[in-house]
Amino acid sequence: MKAFSFPVLLFVFFAAGCAHSPDPAASLAPPVAPPQVQQVPVVSDSVQIPSPPPEMTVKSETKNADEYGDIEVSDKVSEEAKAEIADPLEPFNRAMYHFNDKLYFWLLKPVAQGYGKVVPKAARVGVSNFFANLAFPIRFVNCLLQANFEGAAAELGRFTVNTLWGVGGFLDPASSQDINLSKQDEDFGQTLGAYGIGQGFYINWPIFGPSSPRDTVGLVGDTLLRPFTYLNPWYAGTGTWTYDRVNDTSLNIGDYESLKGAAIDPYVAIRDAYVQYRLKKVNRKGGNIPAEDSGLPKK
Repeated sequence: MKAFSFPVLLFVFFAAGCAHSPDPAASLAPPVAPPQVQQVPVVSDSVQIPSPPPEMTVKSETKNADEYGDIEVSDKVSEEAKAEIADPLEPFNRAMYHFNDKLYFWLLKPVAQGYGKVVPKAARVGVSNFFANLAFPIRFVNCLLQANFEGAAAELGRFTVNTLWGVGGFLDPASSQDINLSKQDEDFGQTLGAYGIGQGFYINWPIFGPSSPRDTVGLVGDTLLRPFTYLNPWYAGTGTWTYDRVNDTSLNIGDYESLKGAAIDPYVAIRDAYVQYRLKKVNRKGGNIPAEDSGLPKK
């Protein structure tokens, strides 16, 4: 029995030793790489776009922008944006502003509204055309003084057409597409400015409103060229001018209220608007601007 058990024990010993030792063939072979899994590209919102190289400069579509992205003011700011005028008479001017303001709301506006309810708009437009045609000498003479001979010819043609075919000027056939003669926006104050005379300082006259020494002289020149100035007696001419103002106001009620309502200081707003208006009329480039295209009150 002992002779039989000894070979059995020896066989078990070698079998256990072979089971715990690494396989020599397996240790000498290179490791087998695990199978690669094919990745399917997934579109996600987190895709990063490479940024441009540091030396690349990106141009902004906004011109004259500083490093903070704010728009810089160009050195060539238009004179209209910088338009200012001295106001040494501000206490007097403010008093006249309040006087004219009350005159408008207490007298002129109610009268114009009542007049507008009685007289149809078509008739009031015809009256406006008549007075504009009557003011032809002002525009014609100032076109000549400014050597604007083309404008003077246009004014002469307009006066002839509107007087003969426009029933004395109540109609405006000269502005039709067939004739197309634009009314020239000219006055003596503008002529003085064209000759290099500055506005000087600001004056707010009672009844007549915003002005300057230059435009006050120009207003006198314009008045001397108005035909109804020479009506006799004198108050006939004054009454005609007053009627013209009432008729014009009836066609433009709301303009003054809009300007006043949008301003923090209406006095300053009206003063600045007047300065811009006169500066544009004097310093306009590329020839004279027709009155209907200027965006400003017509004469």
